[in-house]
Amino acid sequence: MNDKNGDKPLLRVDDVSVRFGGIVALDGVSFDVRRGEVRGLIGPNGAGKSTLFNCLSRLYRCDSGSIHFDGRLLSDQPRHRVAGIGVGRTFQNLALFRSMTVRDNVLVGAHSHHHAGFLRDAFRLPGAQKAERAARAHAETAIELLGLQRVAHRTVGDLPFGTQKRVELARALASEPSLLLLDEPACGLNHEELSGLGELILDIRTRLNLTVLLVEHHMGLVMGVCDRIVALNFGRKIADGTPAEVRRHPEVIRAYLGDEEGVAV
Repeated sequence: MNDKNGDKPLLRVDDVSVRFGGIVALDGVSFDVRRGEVRGLIGPNGAGKSTLFNCLSRLYRCDSGSIHFDGRLLSDQPRHRVAGIGVGRTFQNLALFRSMTVRDNVLVGAHSHHHAGFLRDAFRLPGAQKAERAARAHAETAIELLGLQRVAHRTVGDLPFGTQKRVELARALASEPSLLLLDEPACGLNHEELSGLGELILDIRTRLNLTVLLVEHHMGLVMGVCDRIVALNFGRKIADGTPAEVRRHPEVIRAYLGDEEGVAV
């Protein structure tokens, strides 16, 4: 996929290492994500995928190396500003407000981008109402895009798991990200729900002009939607290339995908 801004990637991970005591979670990992592409991040459990996502969300700090997003050094951004600068995320384990409605959960995501500030809201200063209207409009757009209109008034905790996953995705989209981090979106979905997930990812990428970084164990989904894939094992990058290149890589086969017959997904 062509980069819309020359050769400058939207996201650049440069020689990132993270250690927890004596455990090396990431060991000098480098890769980039081009604007407009779906980039896959794969590897067995414990490979470092979640650690990297948490670095991108500013939940963890890198011990060394750097991460640049849209030309900005991510470590310079306060954690609460990550969504505001254009990084949206879903979680492997749902992080929804279960006692709130679908609409209010999605509105939380919209507020992360449009929030006018605590004092401005508290004292109803100029701009607060405009920001609130914009947040609600983006929340409704995300609800419609994910087909959640019929359940928008329902309490999230009363909905099926697959629907809850869509709510979390809608909340991430309501923050108007330019980079969407999807953390195992296929996890826990049934066959019917899984069948449309790939089309959904590609559709929202196109319709919203998004860049997507996808962590996923379901190889059929990864190989079907990703433009390029980076593979990790024990915190190290072991492969980086197109789906066809990665699925044939001997280290990937040994570390994650099994024998060569199992790779042909």
